[in-house]
Parts: sequence; C-alpha cells; structure tokens
Amino acid sequence: MSNLRHVDITRYIMPLREGGSLPGLTDADDGFKYVVKFLGNGHGPKALIAELIGGEVARALGLRVPELVFARLDAAFGRTEPDEEIQELLQKSTGINVALHFLPGAITFDPVVFNVHPLEASLVVWLDALLTNIDRTVRNTNMLIWRKELWLIDHGSCLYFHHAWDNWERHASGPFVQVKDHVLLPNASELEQADALARTRITPALLNDIVDLVPDEWSRWPGSELSPADIRAIYKQFLQQRLARSAAFIAEAQHARTALV
Repeated sequence: MSNLRHVDITRYIMPLREGGSLPGLTDADDGFKYVVKFLGNGHGPKALIAELIGGEVARALGLRVPELVFARLDAAFGRTEPDEEIQELLQKSTGINVALHFLPGAITFDPVVFNVHPLEASLVVWLDALLTNIDRTVRNTNMLIWRKELWLIDHGSCLYFHHAWDNWERHASGPFVQVKDHVLLPNASELEQADALARTRITPALLNDIVDLVPDEWSRWPGSELSPADIRAIYKQFLQQRLARSAAFIAEAQHARTALV
C-alpha cells in the first residue's frame, strides 16, 4: 500500500457544524476542495487515527470512500479567522491533519429513499463490526449518495477502545452490541457471503500496512509512556484479533438482524 498524498491547506472556507469535531471545508494547493478533520478537535489525534484507519480499510474492502489525504496546516493559518472557536481549533491543528476529498452535490443517505444492494449493505456492516464503529445509525448514517452511488464518510467514531486504552484486549475479543442499531442491518441479508469476500481482501498484512500510515505526531499522547511504534503495534494487534473472530461478529449481526426482520 502506497502512502497517502500530502496537500497544503490554502483557504478555510466554512465549518461543517453537523460534525461533532467541527470539520471544515477548505481549498488545497492541488486545486481541490477537502473536508478536513482537524488535529485540534475535542478527541485529539485519536479521531484522526480512526478516520484514517477506518477509511482505508473501507477502501481496501472495495467500498466507496472519498480519497483521504494528509492536509498540512501552517502555523500562521487561522489568525484572521473572526470566529474565536474556529480560530482556536485552527491554531491547535498546526501540522498534519486528515482530509477527505469533497463530493460536490452529494446528499445525505436516506434509508427510506435509497435501496442498498444486500451484499454492499452486508460489507458495510462487516466493516463497522470489525472496526467497532458506533456511529452508522438512522440518526447519523455517515453515508452520502453521490452520482447515484453510496459513499462512506466520517469514520472518526471507529476503534472506540482507544478512549479506554488499557482495555483494548477486552474490546478486541468482546461483542459489538451496537451492531443492532446499524442503519443497513435490515438490508444486510448476505452477511456470510460478505465475510467470505472480506477475508479475501482484508489480511493481517494489509491491516499492518494501513496502521503504518499513522504519523508519529498523532501517536504521542499526553500521559502515555508508549512510543509511536508501541501505539501502532497495539492497533495492529486489536485489528488482527477482530479479523480473526469475524465469524463471531457476523453471527452476532445475524442474530441482531433476526430480531429486526
């Protein structure tokens, strides 16, 4: 797997206040617009790590995800921003941030209006069970329709174990009860087929390569004595343990789906 592209943010356009971490629409020096998840958000670098790993695993699985890039923010950026909250966010986000290619004209996915193919729905459920993504519900689908196709966005709530870091082994081997609330679970009638396909596309080596994309500067946490290499090693172990027990989380999803349909 190759490294993500790097761009420099050249203009802050507007905040997207529907995102809890206050992402912003920006211009970059490559001529494209991006939705940037800023390092200075309330959850700090962990939200960016989740976004990066979640988005790249989804892409490897064959699902549609806007291109992810590393977006550099200069220290002088934001000094003229009149909104004090946004100015503070930008000033805390100097260095490398993560950004998603902006999809102009995209609309929020509505499960009542847009029908998702059962295998695609099953692959999304598989992805979110692997990553323990707690935020793909009817209330907040984190999916868009663009050019009549389904696109996944906002994986910042994946890997929630890292907010209680000492319990990562329990989260890796434990159930994912939130799957019962997944917006696509009613459509996910091909979970076993999705598991078989996913296991051909997602391997331990691939997961290691994705985790190795995480910059060192995102892996130095206040109060932690772990090195960036130590932190990446735990993410790798967590993901590999989740992958090894995919049959268990698929069975859990099937049981939850039976209760719905």
